[in-house]
Amino acid sequence: MMAVTAHRPAAPAADRTRAPAGLRSGAGRRRRRRAVALLYVLPALLPYTLFAVLPALHTAYLSLFDWDGVTLPSFTGVANYRAVFADPQLRAAAWHAGALIVFFSVLPICLGLVSAAVVSRRAGRRGIAAVRTLLFLPQVVPLVAVAIIWRWVYAEDGTLNQALRAVGLGRFADSWLGSFTWSLPAVGLIGTWVVAGLCMVLFLSGTQRIDQEIYEAARMDGAGPVREFWSVTVPLLRPEIAVALSITVIAALSSFDLIYITTGGGPGDSTVVPGILIYRLAFGGGQVGLASALAVVLTAVISVAVLVINRLAREAP
Repeated sequence: MMAVTAHRPAAPAADRTRAPAGLRSGAGRRRRRRAVALLYVLPALLPYTLFAVLPALHTAYLSLFDWDGVTLPSFTGVANYRAVFADPQLRAAAWHAGALIVFFSVLPICLGLVSAAVVSRRAGRRGIAAVRTLLFLPQVVPLVAVAIIWRWVYAEDGTLNQALRAVGLGRFADSWLGSFTWSLPAVGLIGTWVVAGLCMVLFLSGTQRIDQEIYEAARMDGAGPVREFWSVTVPLLRPEIAVALSITVIAALSSFDLIYITTGGGPGDSTVVPGILIYRLAFGGGQVGLASALAVVLTAVISVAVLVINRLAREAP
């Protein structure tokens, strides 16, 4: 007698491929969260797209044309970009922007680290809040006002030359913003004065997240203030240093208003930077396409610089 074996009917193909109910509900929740997040971002994304992304794309489009801003443009392809890299005036402007990185970035970061270390060690003492406010004050004042004030300071009969004459150093008095030798360092020091307070505030906020037990362990090992600074403060402030370096490098490479008001790029071309050159080409020389190409190249250089800074900050031990 043969045994009869019951066979369960095979599940339909659609049932076999269907995801479990828990996974389906989880995917649905994630989609809803993304949709809600997009709704929150949308009020800021729309104006950013209208006033930043679309003008940037339009600038890249104009860089492919020879246009004076009035007549009909003529398509030239990458000719404007070839002209950008072949222009000796652009190379000089690039060197000036590189020199400003020292004043806008290196010096303010060094000063900010030292001032943040000093202020954090003396937290709670009388006068520290006033010092911190004074150091950050240049960030509150508009750059136009800063430039006008420093023009008075650097004038031939300005505060700086009067102070030099008052202490018997009148032979060193000079027309600082009119000097081919000193105009770029003079403008750069204004940038140092403006940015140092911002760097100090960034680093000061970073020192507040450092565990005080680390400093106590360093002191128990015999570390003094200088050793604490180099072995504890600086390594643990690496994220803040990367942020400050990104902000200040962008400020140095894209500088315009400070130089435009103080020197206008002069004397001669001794303080011309890419921002000034873009303005001259577009509004003074009727070369909108060339100015747009230079703006695109400048944007690319700034983007690459920021990416490199952030990459090095992540890979640093």
